[in-house]
Amino acid sequence: MAFLESLFGVIGDLTWGWSLIPILVVLGIFITALTGFVQFEFFKRMFRVLSSKNQSGDPNAISARAALLVSVGGRVGGGNIAGVAVAITLGGPGAVFWMWAIALVGMATSLVECSLAQLYKRREPDGTFRGGPARSIIHGLGEDYKWLAMLYAVCLIAAFAIGFNAFQGNTVAGAAQDSLGVDRLWTGALLTVIAGFIVFGGIRRIAKAADVVVPVMAIAYLLMAIVIILINITSIPAVLSSIFLNAFGLEQAVGGGMGAALAQGLRRGLFSNEAGLGSAPNVAATADVRHPISQGITQSFSVFIDTILICSCTAFIILLGDVYVPGAEAIDGVVLTQQSLVSHLGGWTQYFLTFILLLFAFSSIIYNYYLGENALTVLTESVAARNALRVIVMGIVFLGAVAPGATSVFFFSDPLMGLLALVNLIAIMMLLPTCLRILRDFRRQLKAGVDRPVLNPNDFPDLDIDRTAWTGVDPDAQPA
Repeated sequence: MAFLESLFGVIGDLTWGWSLIPILVVLGIFITALTGFVQFEFFKRMFRVLSSKNQSGDPNAISARAALLVSVGGRVGGGNIAGVAVAITLGGPGAVFWMWAIALVGMATSLVECSLAQLYKRREPDGTFRGGPARSIIHGLGEDYKWLAMLYAVCLIAAFAIGFNAFQGNTVAGAAQDSLGVDRLWTGALLTVIAGFIVFGGIRRIAKAADVVVPVMAIAYLLMAIVIILINITSIPAVLSSIFLNAFGLEQAVGGGMGAALAQGLRRGLFSNEAGLGSAPNVAATADVRHPISQGITQSFSVFIDTILICSCTAFIILLGDVYVPGAEAIDGVVLTQQSLVSHLGGWTQYFLTFILLLFAFSSIIYNYYLGENALTVLTESVAARNALRVIVMGIVFLGAVAPGATSVFFFSDPLMGLLALVNLIAIMMLLPTCLRILRDFRRQLKAGVDRPVLNPNDFPDLDIDRTAWTGVDPDAQPA
């Protein structure tokens, strides 16, 4: 065990320790420039996915909005509550600015990785689609790189489906025990049963669950933050000033000044929005859309929701309160957010936060499971293996909930997440010219007056595209 911990420690140091964050930042800036600041060009278009007119005409298809909500449910989690609080504690208010900055850059990265996942998706016998970085590697780079796709798939299963789901179960059970006095056993059992019902229903049931859970949790948290902002509206200029001054070292709230703010903001922002990490494209590929860039735009919106909206809610809840003291001894992230809420609106908000955490964690569990299932299909098409993974995930969630100390066994999660992110970034860099081609096609159609561009596989005969995934589409029913 000591050897394994040492091995994964080295992997973590080689990825998250020094290489991954700079690569993600530099590549994000590079992609933003090469795509002509695509995230700003199509910003208004992102909101079209919310319209009921832009949903799939096939009731059995996964719509662009459904895929968006599943990915938002996965991106938005404990990091939006605890992670932001930790970033502010260790990096000062300036960390918030750098979280915003990396989100704006990450929106372009997410657009590219999710557009590629859409381009190389495959239609399943039941009519659904599968895709993601592993299939982008196989069909975009060729069979010679299949080993790279398999490495990615193994890392995705181990990190997300197994490791991170143990931590999600632990988060929910801990919050329920601390604020409501509910024994971990009961919370774990309830969460496991509900999660099992959802994951055994496949991507369609996961999408339907996300369609209910994600809007409730996001809107409820946003409304709570808006109320707090309105109550403290006169303090907003001072808070914004503090964020910007600390971001550039003109004020120093913590030791390390601008360096601490930059490091914490970038790290927590990337962990939260997952842009470039290779997770969200697996869900993006499930959507039934007219053009790959359409879903890329939608997933770029997902990054905006996660960081610019939800993370900012937590930041303002903390910075507008009097619980946070710059430079003071660090306290647990969830506790800081919880105490800040109580200071604004009273003791009942700790129960509200527990409810929000439960929804955040539940949406992340079903999202993490689907990532694992999708990765498993790259390794084997066995239905038995898929059912076994579902049972394992249920067991992991229960174990994480009832035995919090057991989560230490999953020390490999972060290092493997870093490894799969590097694999994904390699694929993005190698396939970026292909993405730029379909982006030009999308822009060309818009310029020609086509309101909702459609991918014609005949225009790309050299690409290994599943032609059945882009035929027989009702042109009046699909989202752009």
